[in-house]
Amino acid sequence: MSALLQFIGDWGHALAAVLFAALGIFILRRRDDAAEPRMLASALLLTSCWALYVSFGGVDKPLSGIGESIRNAAWLMLLFVMLRRGPASRSGSLVAVGLVYLAVAGLIFLQTSTDLTWRQLPVRSDLHQMLVAVSLVLRMMTAIGCLLLVHHLYTAWPSRDRGRVSLLLGALAAMWTYDLNLYVIGYFAMDRVNELYALRGPLMALLAPVIAIGMRKEMAGRLQLSRTIAFQSLSLVAVGLYVVVLTAAAVLIEMIAGPYARVVEIGAVFFVAVTALVLLPSPQMRALWKVQVAKHFFQHRYDYRTEWMRFGETIGRPGENAPPLGERVAKAVADITDSPAALLLLRTDDGRLAFEAQWNWPQEPIAGLSLPLDQLESWEGSGWIVDVGRIRDGDATFDLPPWLIEDAHVWALVPLLHYGRLIGAILLAPPPIDRRLDWEDFDMLRAAGRQAATHISEAQGQQALDDAQRFDEFNRRFAFIAHDIKNLVSQLSLLSRNAERHADNPDFRADMLLTLKESVGKMNDMLARLSQHNKGRPEEPRPVALGPLVDQVVRSRARQRAITVSGDLPVALADPARVEQILVHLLQNAIDASDADRPVELHLGSAHGQATLAVVDQGCGMTAEFIRRDLFKPFSSSKAGGFGLGAFEARSLAEAMGGRIDVESKPGVGSRFTLRLPLAPAPARDDVQGKAA
Repeated sequence: MSALLQFIGDWGHALAAVLFAALGIFILRRRDDAAEPRMLASALLLTSCWALYVSFGGVDKPLSGIGESIRNAAWLMLLFVMLRRGPASRSGSLVAVGLVYLAVAGLIFLQTSTDLTWRQLPVRSDLHQMLVAVSLVLRMMTAIGCLLLVHHLYTAWPSRDRGRVSLLLGALAAMWTYDLNLYVIGYFAMDRVNELYALRGPLMALLAPVIAIGMRKEMAGRLQLSRTIAFQSLSLVAVGLYVVVLTAAAVLIEMIAGPYARVVEIGAVFFVAVTALVLLPSPQMRALWKVQVAKHFFQHRYDYRTEWMRFGETIGRPGENAPPLGERVAKAVADITDSPAALLLLRTDDGRLAFEAQWNWPQEPIAGLSLPLDQLESWEGSGWIVDVGRIRDGDATFDLPPWLIEDAHVWALVPLLHYGRLIGAILLAPPPIDRRLDWEDFDMLRAAGRQAATHISEAQGQQALDDAQRFDEFNRRFAFIAHDIKNLVSQLSLLSRNAERHADNPDFRADMLLTLKESVGKMNDMLARLSQHNKGRPEEPRPVALGPLVDQVVRSRARQRAITVSGDLPVALADPARVEQILVHLLQNAIDASDADRPVELHLGSAHGQATLAVVDQGCGMTAEFIRRDLFKPFSSSKAGGFGLGAFEARSLAEAMGGRIDVESKPGVGSRFTLRLPLAPAPARDDVQGKAA
């Protein structure tokens, strides 16, 4: 052993002896007559004596091994007293565990006898070498048995009181784990353990403060082991064990392979290194390691404080470049279970949960993705988390659409409840380590779902308030022009009366009269809609022949663009004024969106009990994102200076008549707006068609 290692070993053991002696004396000065403090003080003082002897004489002295056996016996007796007299004594029968304690005590006795025997024999004798190997094996078995007893005591101790003994048991586990690695390497390569013997002193000196903190109940109650530190520390320990195992394997290869040892060693190291570089950075291995650390070192799967802070930071991320709220909500919930992707569905006015946003979803969301609320009524007020994997395996039942159960990308469904009302749901993708959801996942996801629902409801309420304020501004702006419109209508009415008396050209006069009458009628309608005193209601739907109405609108727009009309002439159950207003808006949009040399097409027909009127253009088209988010949103317009109310009003008028407007569009190709209205009953349809003929 080099001088530096000798210095580290001697002074490390000396420091450990001082610290353990101080702890033992401190406990004895408390004058506590209970068995546990007395046994703890005895174990600390005996450990101090062993460390002091090693610091003076070294590990080669005759009494160093016997002193270590006495140290182990003292700590083993402390564990047994804690098991018999502590809260763990109520966990079950102690007979089987007592036999394990007795077996480990027997190993310590055999180890002591063997140490006394081989030191009396000649160093070069075969019996001496054999007894040294037996002693090392017995020390390994003793360390393994002590580690098993430490683990049993920790698991048998009530979870609410484990904080009082966790540091003490952790220090003992570290001590015996180091001894186990030391003797394993010593068994295969005795000439390579000098460094480990020297470093055992500083390790014992580091364990003394840990035991001291564990003795202070008020400090142990406040001290919490960080999951991040635990994960990183255990990762370093795993790397250290990996190096130890690799060294032991190299020694074995040298003993077995003979002249080919160097080649085998290089090949083995290369294979193990490449395997580690491929497996360790993978998300699956990292997730498995985190799960194992949380499972075996912590009472709960989640660090609730850390998870909640991360959840709030993800949803409330400020800045102009922050993702939309829907995407942030999906990510915040997915991060809880380490899910790599998520879909957000929100409640719509027609009683469905429709696709709203996605985060890292592995495939393009299905067009029109939605869930009917009548299948999810049990979510209202309960907030059940649905484990889709369990349903897929037949371990549970839930009324879900078949496509959802068959989709392998869906792992769990998290409802978003706001004051007992379902406002949305989140679909989570499977985490890297596929597993079943447990009660802790359910509680965490349920709380996160309610918090996410609160954020979404607040955003929706703020959006509704903003829209209301903009509507107020819109109304105030047009209230000032109502008087001007009224004057204009009066002037046009006077002009129409004078034209009837003085126009000389009969054709011009007829055309002018028709135009003026239509203008007066439209302006009166506009004035009525803008007036806050208007109490009139639109006409109730009645059988309307769409052919003549379409011809009238097409003639009024023929001067702007060529319009072709084709198809049947259905009779719809509708309000003519509303239909005309919708058609004018759709035609004007088609004209504005397409070039001057491209005609606009009108297709009339009927299908599935509905009259259809399709307006088709070959213009710039729209993206699916714009159609879903902005097309029918008030005050959202792609036209410079537009108010963005036309599409919103057209859809509202169609829905008021029991119909709807469907949109199909592709950028660079064009758009197709289809107005669908209920067909009139057969007798009324025949009557209207007869009158039109």
